[in-house]
Amino acid sequence: MCSMRVMATDLAFPEGPVAMPDGSVILVEIRRQQLTRIGADGRKDVIARIAGGPNGAALGPDGKIYVCNNGGFSWKQFADGWGPGPLNPADYIGGSIQRVDLSTGEVETVFDSCNGRRLLGPNDLVFDSHGGLWFTDFGKRRPRDADHGSVYYIKPGMTEIVEVIFPLQFPNGIGLSPDEKLLYVAETTTARLWAFDVVGAGKIQPRQPVYRNEAGSCLHGLGGYAFFDSLAVEACGNICVATLVKGAISVISPDGTLLEQIETGDASTTNIAFGGKDLKTAYITLSDQGHLIAVDWPRAGLPLAYLNAPSFGS
Repeated sequence: MCSMRVMATDLAFPEGPVAMPDGSVILVEIRRQQLTRIGADGRKDVIARIAGGPNGAALGPDGKIYVCNNGGFSWKQFADGWGPGPLNPADYIGGSIQRVDLSTGEVETVFDSCNGRRLLGPNDLVFDSHGGLWFTDFGKRRPRDADHGSVYYIKPGMTEIVEVIFPLQFPNGIGLSPDEKLLYVAETTTARLWAFDVVGAGKIQPRQPVYRNEAGSCLHGLGGYAFFDSLAVEACGNICVATLVKGAISVISPDGTLLEQIETGDASTTNIAFGGKDLKTAYITLSDQGHLIAVDWPRAGLPLAYLNAPSFGS
Protein backbone atom coordinates (compact mmCIF):
# COMPACT_ATOMS: atom_id res chain seq x y z
CA MET A 1 0.00 0.00 0.00
CA CYS A 2 1.46 3.37 -1.00
CA SER A 3 1.79 6.02 1.71
CA MET A 4 -0.51 8.99 0.99
CA ARG A 5 -0.55 12.43 2.59
CA VAL A 6 -2.74 15.43 1.92
CA MET A 7 -0.83 18.52 0.72
CA ALA A 8 -3.79 20.87 0.22
CA THR A 9 -7.56 20.92 0.70
CA ASP A 10 -10.44 23.20 -0.32
CA LEU A 11 -9.37 23.25 -3.96
CA ALA A 12 -12.10 23.87 -6.56
CA PHE A 13 -11.77 20.86 -8.88
CA PRO A 14 -7.96 20.75 -9.12
CA GLU A 15 -6.20 19.32 -12.16
CA GLY A 16 -2.97 19.63 -14.12
CA PRO A 17 -0.35 19.40 -11.32
CA VAL A 18 3.18 20.51 -12.22
CA ALA A 19 5.83 19.50 -9.67
CA MET A 20 8.29 22.39 -9.55
CA PRO A 21 11.98 22.12 -8.62
CA ASP A 22 11.48 24.17 -5.43
CA GLY A 23 9.11 21.56 -4.00
CA SER A 24 5.92 23.47 -4.77
CA VAL A 25 3.17 22.17 -7.03
CA ILE A 26 1.42 24.41 -9.54
CA LEU A 27 -2.07 23.33 -10.55
CA VAL A 28 -5.29 24.66 -12.00
CA GLU A 29 -8.55 25.03 -10.12
CA ILE A 30 -11.03 24.66 -12.93
CA ARG A 31 -14.12 25.75 -11.03
CA ARG A 32 -12.37 28.82 -9.56
CA GLN A 33 -10.83 29.61 -12.94
CA GLN A 34 -7.34 30.12 -11.59
CA LEU A 35 -3.76 28.87 -11.57
CA THR A 36 -2.58 28.16 -8.03
CA ARG A 37 0.76 27.35 -6.42
CA ILE A 38 0.77 24.92 -3.49
CA GLY A 39 3.87 25.33 -1.36
CA ALA A 40 5.67 22.42 0.25
CA ASP A 41 4.07 23.59 3.53
CA GLY A 42 0.57 23.56 1.97
CA ARG A 43 0.29 27.32 1.52
CA LYS A 44 -1.86 28.35 -1.46
CA ASP A 45 -1.03 31.35 -3.63
CA VAL A 46 -2.99 32.45 -6.69
CA ILE A 47 -0.69 32.95 -9.69
CA ALA A 48 -3.29 34.03 -12.24
CA ARG A 49 -7.02 34.24 -12.87
CA ILE A 50 -7.91 32.45 -16.11
CA ALA A 51 -11.38 32.89 -17.58
CA GLY A 52 -13.11 29.86 -19.09
CA GLY A 53 -11.82 26.49 -17.96
CA PRO A 54 -8.09 26.12 -17.22
CA ASN A 55 -7.39 22.39 -17.46
CA GLY A 56 -4.03 20.69 -18.17
CA ALA A 57 -0.79 22.56 -17.39
CA ALA A 58 2.90 22.14 -18.25
CA LEU A 59 6.13 24.08 -17.86
CA GLY A 60 7.45 25.27 -21.22
CA PRO A 61 10.98 25.92 -22.51
CA ASP A 62 10.54 29.65 -21.86
CA GLY A 63 9.85 29.09 -18.15
CA LYS A 64 6.15 29.90 -18.51
CA ILE A 65 3.26 27.63 -17.63
CA TYR A 66 1.21 26.54 -20.64
CA VAL A 67 -2.46 25.84 -19.99
CA CYS A 68 -5.15 23.99 -21.93
CA ASN A 69 -8.29 26.10 -21.61
CA ASN A 70 -11.42 24.03 -22.24
CA GLY A 71 -13.55 27.17 -22.57
CA GLY A 72 -15.62 26.48 -19.48
CA PHE A 73 -17.69 23.72 -17.87
CA SER A 74 -21.12 23.75 -16.38
CA TRP A 75 -21.02 22.54 -12.77
CA LYS A 76 -23.17 20.33 -10.61
CA GLN A 77 -22.96 19.74 -6.87
CA PHE A 78 -22.98 16.14 -5.71
CA ALA A 79 -23.07 14.64 -2.22
CA ASP A 80 -19.28 14.33 -2.10
CA GLY A 81 -18.31 17.49 -3.98
CA TRP A 82 -18.60 19.39 -7.25
CA GLY A 83 -18.25 17.91 -10.73
CA PRO A 84 -18.64 18.98 -14.35
CA GLY A 85 -22.23 19.10 -15.57
CA PRO A 86 -23.35 17.47 -18.82
CA LEU A 87 -23.74 20.55 -21.03
CA ASN A 88 -21.87 23.61 -22.20
CA PRO A 89 -22.37 26.61 -19.93
CA ALA A 90 -23.96 29.78 -21.26
CA ASP A 91 -20.66 31.63 -20.82
CA TYR A 92 -18.55 29.12 -22.79
CA ILE A 93 -15.77 31.18 -24.43
CA GLY A 94 -14.21 28.60 -26.77
CA GLY A 95 -11.05 26.58 -26.31
CA SER A 96 -7.46 27.79 -26.41
CA ILE A 97 -3.86 27.18 -25.46
CA GLN A 98 -2.59 29.89 -23.13
CA ARG A 99 0.64 30.66 -21.33
CA VAL A 100 1.13 32.30 -17.96
CA ASP A 101 4.11 34.35 -16.83
CA LEU A 102 4.86 33.07 -13.34
CA SER A 103 6.41 36.35 -12.19
CA THR A 104 3.61 38.67 -13.32
CA GLY A 105 0.55 36.43 -13.68
CA GLU A 106 0.01 37.74 -17.22
CA VAL A 107 -2.11 35.36 -19.33
CA GLU A 108 -1.53 35.24 -23.09
CA THR A 109 -3.45 33.22 -25.69
CA VAL A 110 -1.10 31.26 -27.95
CA PHE A 111 -3.70 29.59 -30.22
CA ASP A 112 -7.48 29.36 -30.26
CA SER A 113 -7.87 27.77 -33.71
CA CYS A 114 -6.16 25.59 -36.31
CA ASN A 115 -6.62 26.20 -40.04
CA GLY A 116 -9.73 28.24 -39.34
CA ARG A 117 -11.30 25.65 -37.00
CA ARG A 118 -11.83 26.79 -33.44
CA LEU A 119 -10.36 24.72 -30.66
CA LEU A 120 -13.23 23.25 -28.68
CA GLY A 121 -12.05 21.87 -25.35
CA PRO A 122 -8.26 21.49 -24.99
CA ASN A 123 -7.64 19.16 -22.08
CA ASP A 124 -4.08 17.94 -21.50
CA LEU A 125 -0.61 18.60 -22.91
CA VAL A 126 3.01 17.49 -23.00
CA PHE A 127 6.19 19.09 -24.36
CA ASP A 128 8.72 17.07 -26.33
CA SER A 129 12.49 17.58 -26.29
CA HIS A 130 12.30 19.58 -29.54
CA GLY A 131 10.28 22.27 -27.78
CA GLY A 132 7.04 21.28 -29.49
CA LEU A 133 3.75 20.87 -27.66
CA TRP A 134 1.33 17.96 -28.08
CA PHE A 135 -2.18 18.46 -26.71
CA THR A 136 -5.60 16.82 -26.75
CA ASP A 137 -8.87 18.54 -27.60
CA PHE A 138 -11.66 16.74 -25.77
CA GLY A 139 -14.47 18.54 -27.62
CA LYS A 140 -17.79 19.42 -26.03
CA ARG A 141 -21.04 17.58 -25.32
CA ARG A 142 -24.51 18.91 -26.01
CA PRO A 143 -27.99 17.56 -25.20
CA ARG A 144 -28.14 15.19 -28.19
CA ASP A 145 -24.74 15.23 -29.85
CA ALA A 146 -21.05 15.67 -29.15
CA ASP A 147 -17.83 16.65 -30.90
CA HIS A 148 -15.15 14.31 -32.14
CA GLY A 149 -11.84 14.99 -30.43
CA SER A 150 -8.37 15.59 -31.83
CA VAL A 151 -4.69 15.68 -31.03
CA TYR A 152 -2.78 18.79 -32.08
CA TYR A 153 0.89 19.75 -32.20
CA ILE A 154 2.32 23.24 -31.81
CA LYS A 155 5.71 23.37 -33.48
CA PRO A 156 8.82 24.60 -31.65
CA GLY A 157 8.74 28.38 -31.38
CA MET A 158 4.97 28.28 -30.77
CA THR A 159 4.15 29.96 -34.10
CA GLU A 160 2.48 27.11 -36.04
CA ILE A 161 -0.20 24.59 -35.08
CA VAL A 162 -1.23 21.39 -36.91
CA GLU A 163 -3.93 18.79 -36.32
CA VAL A 164 -2.22 15.38 -36.17
CA ILE A 165 -4.89 12.84 -35.13
CA PHE A 166 -8.62 12.93 -35.85
CA PRO A 167 -11.13 11.59 -34.87
CA LEU A 168 -10.90 10.37 -31.28
CA GLN A 169 -13.61 9.82 -28.68
CA PHE A 170 -13.04 12.38 -25.93
CA PRO A 171 -9.22 12.27 -25.83
CA ASN A 172 -7.90 13.34 -22.46
CA GLY A 173 -4.51 12.35 -21.03
CA ILE A 174 -1.42 12.55 -23.24
CA GLY A 175 2.23 11.60 -22.75
CA LEU A 176 5.40 10.42 -24.42
CA SER A 177 7.46 7.26 -23.93
CA PRO A 178 10.97 7.74 -22.48
CA ASP A 179 12.54 7.63 -25.98
CA GLU A 180 9.74 9.82 -27.40
CA LYS A 181 9.05 7.22 -30.09
CA LEU A 182 5.50 6.63 -28.83
CA LEU A 183 2.71 9.08 -28.08
CA TYR A 184 0.13 7.86 -25.59
CA VAL A 185 -3.45 9.17 -25.57
CA ALA A 186 -6.18 8.14 -23.13
CA GLU A 187 -9.81 8.35 -24.25
CA THR A 188 -12.14 9.11 -21.38
CA THR A 189 -15.46 7.42 -22.15
CA THR A 190 -14.03 4.35 -23.90
CA ALA A 191 -11.35 3.88 -21.19
CA ARG A 192 -8.90 3.04 -23.95
CA LEU A 193 -5.20 3.88 -23.98
CA TRP A 194 -3.85 4.44 -27.51
CA ALA A 195 -0.25 4.35 -28.71
CA PHE A 196 0.97 6.19 -31.82
CA ASP A 197 4.37 5.84 -33.49
CA VAL A 198 6.17 9.20 -33.52
CA VAL A 199 8.44 9.61 -36.54
CA GLY A 200 9.34 13.30 -36.18
CA ALA A 201 8.37 16.51 -34.47
CA GLY A 202 4.57 16.53 -34.67
CA LYS A 203 4.47 13.54 -37.03
CA ILE A 204 3.10 10.04 -36.52
CA GLN A 205 3.41 6.92 -38.65
CA PRO A 206 -0.01 5.87 -39.99
CA ARG A 207 -1.09 2.30 -39.31
CA GLN A 208 -3.65 0.27 -41.18
CA PRO A 209 -7.01 1.49 -39.85
CA VAL A 210 -9.40 -1.18 -38.65
CA TYR A 211 -13.07 -0.13 -38.33
CA ARG A 212 -12.05 3.39 -37.27
CA ASN A 213 -9.81 6.04 -38.72
CA GLU A 214 -7.12 5.80 -36.06
CA ALA A 215 -3.44 5.78 -36.92
CA GLY A 216 -2.49 4.10 -33.67
CA SER A 217 -3.00 0.86 -31.79
CA CYS A 218 -5.15 0.27 -28.73
CA LEU A 219 -2.64 -0.53 -25.99
CA HIS A 220 -5.24 -1.28 -23.31
CA GLY A 221 -9.01 -1.13 -22.87
CA LEU A 222 -10.19 -1.09 -19.28
CA GLY A 223 -13.13 -3.34 -18.54
CA GLY A 224 -16.08 -2.55 -16.30
CA TYR A 225 -17.51 0.87 -15.52
CA ALA A 226 -14.61 3.31 -15.40
CA PHE A 227 -13.28 6.28 -17.38
CA PHE A 228 -9.74 7.43 -18.14
CA ASP A 229 -8.50 10.93 -17.38
CA SER A 230 -4.96 12.33 -17.49
CA LEU A 231 -1.72 10.35 -17.38
CA ALA A 232 1.98 10.39 -16.54
CA VAL A 233 4.79 8.06 -17.57
CA GLU A 234 7.29 6.31 -15.32
CA ALA A 235 11.02 6.25 -16.09
CA CYS A 236 10.73 2.53 -16.84
CA GLY A 237 8.03 3.24 -19.45
CA ASN A 238 4.87 2.28 -17.55
CA ILE A 239 1.90 4.55 -18.18
CA CYS A 240 -0.01 5.73 -15.10
CA VAL A 241 -3.56 6.73 -16.01
CA ALA A 242 -5.90 8.52 -13.61
CA THR A 243 -9.07 6.43 -13.54
CA LEU A 244 -12.47 7.96 -12.83
CA VAL A 245 -15.32 6.13 -11.06
CA LYS A 246 -12.85 3.49 -9.85
CA GLY A 247 -10.94 6.26 -8.09
CA ALA A 248 -7.47 4.99 -8.82
CA ILE A 249 -4.26 5.26 -10.80
CA SER A 250 -4.11 2.41 -13.32
CA VAL A 251 -0.53 1.40 -14.10
CA ILE A 252 -0.17 -0.11 -17.58
CA SER A 253 3.04 -1.59 -18.97
CA PRO A 254 4.36 -0.65 -22.44
CA ASP A 255 3.05 -4.00 -23.73
CA GLY A 256 -0.48 -3.15 -22.57
CA THR A 257 -0.65 -5.24 -19.38
CA LEU A 258 -2.58 -3.75 -16.47
CA LEU A 259 0.00 -4.10 -13.69
CA GLU A 260 -1.87 -2.60 -10.76
CA GLN A 261 -4.50 -0.09 -9.68
CA ILE A 262 -3.61 2.14 -6.75
CA GLU A 263 -6.88 3.32 -5.21
CA THR A 264 -7.25 6.84 -3.80
CA GLY A 265 -10.77 6.89 -2.39
CA ASP A 266 -11.94 9.66 -4.74
CA ALA A 267 -14.09 8.80 -7.78
CA SER A 268 -12.73 11.88 -9.57
CA THR A 269 -9.05 10.98 -9.44
CA THR A 270 -8.10 13.18 -12.35
CA ASN A 271 -4.34 13.66 -12.69
CA ILE A 272 -0.87 12.54 -11.64
CA ALA A 273 2.57 14.15 -11.87
CA PHE A 274 5.96 13.06 -10.56
CA GLY A 275 8.37 15.11 -8.48
CA GLY A 276 10.25 15.06 -5.19
CA LYS A 277 13.53 13.34 -4.46
CA ASP A 278 14.45 10.95 -7.30
CA LEU A 279 11.02 11.65 -8.84
CA LYS A 280 9.49 9.05 -6.52
CA THR A 281 6.65 11.24 -5.25
CA ALA A 282 3.40 11.15 -7.18
CA TYR A 283 1.24 14.26 -6.86
CA ILE A 284 -2.38 13.29 -7.50
CA THR A 285 -5.45 15.51 -7.78
CA LEU A 286 -8.60 14.28 -6.05
CA SER A 287 -11.11 16.57 -7.65
CA ASP A 288 -14.32 15.54 -5.89
CA GLN A 289 -12.76 16.16 -2.49
CA GLY A 290 -10.75 19.14 -3.69
CA HIS A 291 -7.48 17.67 -2.45
CA LEU A 292 -3.91 17.47 -3.69
CA ILE A 293 -2.18 14.42 -2.26
CA ALA A 294 1.43 13.26 -2.32
CA VAL A 295 2.04 9.53 -2.65
CA ASP A 296 5.32 7.69 -2.09
CA TRP A 297 5.59 5.93 -5.44
CA PRO A 298 7.37 2.56 -5.83
CA ARG A 299 9.10 3.61 -9.05
CA ALA A 300 10.59 6.82 -10.41
CA GLY A 301 8.64 9.05 -12.74
CA LEU A 302 9.93 10.08 -16.15
CA PRO A 303 11.69 13.49 -16.11
CA LEU A 304 9.69 15.93 -18.22
CA ALA A 305 11.22 18.25 -20.76
CA TYR A 306 12.04 21.65 -19.20
CA LEU A 307 11.75 20.42 -15.64
CA ASN A 308 15.35 19.95 -14.47
CA ALA A 309 15.10 16.50 -12.86
CA PRO A 310 18.47 16.58 -11.03
CA SER A 311 17.38 19.64 -9.03
CA PHE A 312 14.35 17.89 -7.56
CA GLY A 313 14.72 17.38 -3.85
CA SER A 314 17.85 19.52 -3.67
